[in-house]
Parts: sequence; C-alpha cells; structure tokens
Amino acid sequence: MKNKLQLYPMIHLKKIASLLVFSSSIVFSQSADVSATAKPGKEFPKIDKNDSVQFKVYFPDAKSVVLDGGDAVKNLKSTAFKDPKGYWNIKTSPMEIGFHYYWFNVDGKRTTDPNTELYFGYSQPTSGIEIPSGEDFFFKKNVKHGKILNDSLYSEITKGKREFKVYLPANYGHKKLPVLYLYHGTGEDITGWEKQGYIVNILDNLFAEKKAKEMIVVLDYGVALNPVEQKRPDDFPRTVVSSKNLDKVVTQELIPYIENKYKTNGQKAIAGLSRGSYQAMLIGANHPDLFSAIGAFSPVIYEGTAAEPFKELPISNLLKAKKKPIFFIGVGEKENGRFFEFNDLIINYLKQNNYSYSQYQSPQTYHEWLTWRRCLYQFAPQIFK
Repeated sequence: MKNKLQLYPMIHLKKIASLLVFSSSIVFSQSADVSATAKPGKEFPKIDKNDSVQFKVYFPDAKSVVLDGGDAVKNLKSTAFKDPKGYWNIKTSPMEIGFHYYWFNVDGKRTTDPNTELYFGYSQPTSGIEIPSGEDFFFKKNVKHGKILNDSLYSEITKGKREFKVYLPANYGHKKLPVLYLYHGTGEDITGWEKQGYIVNILDNLFAEKKAKEMIVVLDYGVALNPVEQKRPDDFPRTVVSSKNLDKVVTQELIPYIENKYKTNGQKAIAGLSRGSYQAMLIGANHPDLFSAIGAFSPVIYEGTAAEPFKELPISNLLKAKKKPIFFIGVGEKENGRFFEFNDLIINYLKQNNYSYSQYQSPQTYHEWLTWRRCLYQFAPQIFK
C-alpha cells in the first residue's frame, strides 16, 4: 500500500508536466507571423510582435538542440524544450531587424532548419530568417521587372570555367546601358545578391521611381585561383592573391566578354560587400580610368600594417587619376569594431587628400544583408548620372 501511495503522486506530476508542455506549445504559437523565409506550407519559424522568434523542429532523438548563427543571433538568449512528440520548441529574446543566417547545433552537430529556405552562407547551405524592418524598398512591387540570366566564360587566368549572373532591367534592349560589377562576401557565392540581397526588387523599384539610371549588373564570383593556388592555406595572403587574379579576370576577360555580348555603353562601376569591398577598391584603384564609381559596403582591408595600412590596396592611384571615380563607403551601425576601423582608415585618408566621397551608415544593422541592401539602395542612384 505504501508503494502505491508513493507512486500516485509521481504519475500525477507527470500528467501535470505533460499538460504544461501542451499548454505552453499553444501559447508559444499564438500572435506571431510566419517568417518570410519559411518554406511553403510550414508554420515555423514565427516572429511575434516583440520580434522574438519561435522555432519548432523535429529532432526526436536529440539530447540537446542549441540555436546558433551570425552576428545578430550569437548574442540572443533562448529557451528550449522537447515536447512528447519529439519536437524541439525554441524561443528567443527579441531579434534585431534584417536577414540573419542561423543553424542548430544538434548534439554538437551543425544542422539546418528543415522549415526554411536555404541560402549559401558560411561556405555551405545555411538557414535564414528575416526580421521585418518596416521598409519596402526591397519588396516585389507592381512595376516592370528585370531578370537575372546565368552566364559563364572560360578563364585562361584561373584555368577553368567561371560562372556569373547578369541582371538585365525590364527595358533592356532599347538602348545601350552602363554596367555595374558587383561582388559578394567571404563564404557566399553568386546567388547572394539575387537571393539574400533582393537585387532584382531593389533595382526594379529604383528604376520605376526614376531614382536611378537603368543599368546592367554583373554578379561575379569573388574567388579567382588557378588549380595550384587553390591548394594554398585559406588565409589572408591567399585572399590577396585571389583578388589580384580577379583584377586580371575582370579587366582582361570579363569586361570584354560582357561588352561584346550585351548592349553596353562603355560606362562601368564596381562595388562589393565585405571581402568584395576590398576587391572593388583594389580593381577600381588599379583602373580608375575604367570605372566611374567604386562602392565599398562594410569595407575590409587585407594585409595592411600599422606603418602601411594600404600595403595591398593601391588607393593612392585614385589621387593621381585624371578622372576620379565616385567613392561610396557604407557600414552597419552595429558591425564589429574592425569594420569601423577599416571605414575610418579609408575616410581619413580620403579626407587628408581632399578626395571627394559619400558616406552612409545603416541604422541598427550588423555585418549582414540588410546593411548591404541599404548600401546598394544608396549607391545605385549616385552612379551613371
């Protein structure tokens, strides 16, 4: 009789615990909108009115599921519990606005969220979530729409096929247009500006509102290494070698290819984000006669020293150029301090040498895609005037 009396409270407590889990999951899913990055038909992730995010993922055998991700995700607080059906329910503290890469560490193994679309980031397919910022400049609107084509060329410099994408505005074909060569960042590829960057929507909307001059945009791959160089350690010196090769690819192969195949008017600009900003500055500074504008979004400088901060970035060429390209530099308000250091180095140098530039700081954003979308939105109207 004693054992039965002891057993009864334990069974009763288990029932109460199950009811609490069940009721928690009901509250958990109320008053929240499904993320724009969720796959069709999926109910999670959800974002509540406070911008807290709710994830529900099926990992029935997992003992631990921990949320991880990019800059805006790493500092979040979150709670997690597994319900009786094997679903892990995770809720975060309020998340910052913008697009954020994330993943789950499932018993220590990095795992994507099966509920969301995948984006190429951190050198592999990665989950993403969009926290609304209240802006619509990158939304698809009722305007004429441009298109993105897949294209490629064989490079003698890298000894292989190079794939890239080409954005053509809705009115392409009526007249010759200028070309913007645009680069992604480390760990990303030529799909970045198309998927995470919403470049088609941004440019379509700008052109429809007559805020920017129509242009072709080439979304080129930001790595240019021959088979031998690809075996080098993945470090900053390798990035500099790759970027110097990219300079040759762009000026000797890509530009002639584009100008031969597409209806261009000879005007060119170059821009990029993060590592791509270094590449844009390097190529633009080496050939100021070729480019009318240079855009550095979240600027990076590689292999500089205290004595020679621009050791591998020939920015001084701009000072001697007959035709001085427009120089645009943008950074996110919440980016890591080193990006502000690079930003200040460049701006101070340009100031000291009386070189004209325009500067933009993206409010409330990290080293992430909302920063770079905003930078493009600010940069595009300034070029090809």
